[in-house]
Amino acid sequence: MKLKIDPEQFRYVPGKSLHVNNQPSRIEPLYERKKEYRKLLDEYTEEIHDLQSLMFAQDRYSLLLIFQGMDTAGKGGAIRHVMSGVNPAGVQVFAFKKPTSQELDHDWMWRTTRCLPERGRIGIFDRSYYEEVLVVKVHPEIVRQYQRIPAEHIPQNLDTLWTQRYQDIVNFEDYLYRNGTRVIKFFLHISYDEQRQRLLDRINRPDKNWKMSMADVKERGHWNAYQDAFQDMLEGTSRETAPWYVIPGNSKRNARLIVSQIVLNHLYGLNMHYPKVSDKMRAELEEAKIKLQDD
Repeated sequence: MKLKIDPEQFRYVPGKSLHVNNQPSRIEPLYERKKEYRKLLDEYTEEIHDLQSLMFAQDRYSLLLIFQGMDTAGKGGAIRHVMSGVNPAGVQVFAFKKPTSQELDHDWMWRTTRCLPERGRIGIFDRSYYEEVLVVKVHPEIVRQYQRIPAEHIPQNLDTLWTQRYQDIVNFEDYLYRNGTRVIKFFLHISYDEQRQRLLDRINRPDKNWKMSMADVKERGHWNAYQDAFQDMLEGTSRETAPWYVIPGNSKRNARLIVSQIVLNHLYGLNMHYPKVSDKMRAELEEAKIKLQDD
């Protein structure tokens, strides 16, 4: 069973793709019934599990999945559902909140760089170094007040700073690619009205009250600024070797299916195989087999 669409249509291509404001946040359901959705997701999860096991055995590649989006976009849910059947030993998940004092004592990529996945594993970032060209761009006072960067390295025109950071990110992701880490980035794109409904849902459901913060409502007031920041991020950092995908996020189930298929496409694109067994090792295996059979 396969999706009815090509997930590649959601890949952002600089200079060619639509502006984020014109990208769809909702598409037609990719399944007819909930049972079909569950079957599709289970099949994809099982395939991801098998391919991650192969990647672990080969011990050459790693995969980094980055999730970005507005509050309530469904990042945590997508991560949880898509990776639910993968061996926990093969997956490393990190959620990045407001930087700590220790993190601010380092360069702005330090806290994420130290969490990169090991060879053979899938690393997942719920938010990432991209916050430095999103939240920080929407609230540029953060640069001078909190980031402790020497004054001579902060351009008078902050547009220059963002351009520098886009280039730093592209260079960094090229470096990762050349060292065997594949970076796939997902922007979960929801509409203004959908976010409003999800925030209300957090208020109206006692089991979700803990997720709610007035800060989320305040940030909603910067919606247009965030959309501009997302657009500049996509245009400045989506590359063939580290692509961005704009995922219609109003339907969480659709989003999870699309993300799953994209992850699979990239895993299948890796040159992976199980390590070859030497003649010496094969002889030892035969010896061990005989001993076990006679045991």
